[in-house]
Amino acid sequence: QVQLVESGGGLVQAGGSLRLSCAASGRTFSTYGMGWFRQAPGKERDIVAAINWSGGNTYYTDSVKGRFTISRDNAKNTVFLQMNSLKPEDTAVYYCAADADVRRWAPTTRLYDYDYWGQGTQVTVSS
Repeated sequence: QVQLVESGGGLVQAGGSLRLSCAASGRTFSTYGMGWFRQAPGKERDIVAAINWSGGNTYYTDSVKGRFTISRDNAKNTVFLQMNSLKPEDTAVYYCAADADVRRWAPTTRLYDYDYWGQGTQVTVSS
């Protein structure tokens, strides 16, 4: 069993930055693909960014390319999401998730591929 705990959310003005962290329990973190998803009120939970087990392969949804950066520190069992140039439309609850399928080289973007989820952290961007 893996437990994921997100932190770093908050209220920020448009144009500002936040850095989300997701700390994972367990000794197999370095074998997991990791993803960040977000869910705004009344909307579905969507992929934001994902990273494979080594950190050598990443994915970003189009709306965050050039503004967000996903990274991981396997020695510290932590994945990060650096969010710059934030916009009001980035407002959502952000969730990190772990994909335990060790056969995948490329990170998956499919919500149902992820086996473990954090509790979420609120990000609010004011205009």
